[in-house]
Amino acid sequence: MPLRIIRALNALSACALGLTLSGCIGTWGIAPQSKTLQANTLITDDAIRDAARDAHWPERQWWRAFGDPQLDHWVDLALAGSPNLAIAAARVREAKAMAGVVESAERLQGNGQASLKRHNWPEDQFYGPGALSGANTWDNDATLGLSYDLDLWGRERNTSEQAVDRAHMSVAEARQAQLELQGNLVKAYIQLSLHFAQRDIVQEQLEQQEQIRALAERRLAGGIGTHLEVSQAEAPLPETHRQLDALDEEIALTRNQLAALAGRGPGEGAKILRPTLTLGAPLGLPSALPAELIGQRPDVVASRWGVAAQARGIDVAHAGFFPNVDLVGSLGFVATGGGPLEFLTGRKFNYNVGPAISLPIFDGGRLRSQLGVAAAGYDIAVARYNQTVIGALKEISDRLIRRDSMKEQAHFAAESVAAARKTYDIALVAFQRGLTDYLDVLNAQTLLLRQQQIQQQVQATRLTSHADLATALGGGLEAGRDVPAQRREAAPETPAALALLHSQGPSR
Repeated sequence: MPLRIIRALNALSACALGLTLSGCIGTWGIAPQSKTLQANTLITDDAIRDAARDAHWPERQWWRAFGDPQLDHWVDLALAGSPNLAIAAARVREAKAMAGVVESAERLQGNGQASLKRHNWPEDQFYGPGALSGANTWDNDATLGLSYDLDLWGRERNTSEQAVDRAHMSVAEARQAQLELQGNLVKAYIQLSLHFAQRDIVQEQLEQQEQIRALAERRLAGGIGTHLEVSQAEAPLPETHRQLDALDEEIALTRNQLAALAGRGPGEGAKILRPTLTLGAPLGLPSALPAELIGQRPDVVASRWGVAAQARGIDVAHAGFFPNVDLVGSLGFVATGGGPLEFLTGRKFNYNVGPAISLPIFDGGRLRSQLGVAAAGYDIAVARYNQTVIGALKEISDRLIRRDSMKEQAHFAAESVAAARKTYDIALVAFQRGLTDYLDVLNAQTLLLRQQQIQQQVQATRLTSHADLATALGGGLEAGRDVPAQRREAAPETPAALALLHSQGPSR
């Protein structure tokens, strides 16, 4: 065959091989399509760009702002004994262990094996007639196999980093569970305080009703009253006693709820004393909320690490399109014949070492499908992250609106109570002097009771809104001072985010 024809065939063969490899295992442009929200519109650019950075949770214990040592004690009990937190902690340990399993693939692998066998050698075409035909000998070996993945394309490295990112995500999820537990316990404790305050109001009402009944009986005895007035004074007493019993029930149930949240039995809950937090206590708020606070919310942090893990998955899928190169070797002893331990002698020693290469050529589209799955997973993770950020901003804005509204409502509720008490005092004095009947006193007392209950509800809601805001900000209102200084310098406040947070109300 002429030399030029041979050269042409060689060139065509090389082209055909190249086209075959690129056509069969090419990516066909498969890539993610979603992008994370831009930092200058929502949160700090550093928080979006560096998803693998460790989060610094707020160190301050936000619930201590309520000034109740018993509340502090029960939050500590809940953090130590809650079954939900125990489950979350176990998931963190599981994720860390899985990361260790994946990381082991990057290290030198070795395994050994040995066998002692008594072998009968038949005479056939495979073994052939010879010295071993029909003989019974020892056929022993001992081998130490070694392998090391060169990881030229970063597949193992990205797989292990993906596992670490997922472990980080589990830590953030555990932090979220902890934050939710703290918030639920604090809000239940506020409800307990509210029930005690409402009971005081009803108890005061009962004492007033008893005084009015005694007054009506004295007026009747003095000839200036009627039996109708006495009957009217006695009529509300059973209902007031019922309200007291209902509030005692609510107090007992709330104590059980607190005990359950802390992982304790009802007997421990019965020991909870009346809360000492003041429903009308002033609670401050910094004049500026750093946008970095949003990046410290556990759900946002978990979503960031989820995006990072999916990005590693794309790199792992890409690496599957390239040849895999391992260094493999073995050391061993092998012997057929002789004594049972003769294979351990030096003259029976053997070894081998060299590279092992595997290259995907035809896979029926498996690698492209795996890359498509990874790309779609990344798009889903990014969409979830973006939705989490949007939801976080909405939640914080809602909490700020509620907090400002409760502050104004508390002022108006106090004015209503003062006006209702003034009306009741006037009606009571007029009844004592015989200038009016008991119905006016009853109406004034009912109005006062209702306004006092509304006031306590407003004050409790105000404290609850403070707890909701603290949890919405990741567990602290001043987290910017709780993180390391270098972190604060790396993540400056974003004016757009601050404007969004404060657009619903005046600065405080």
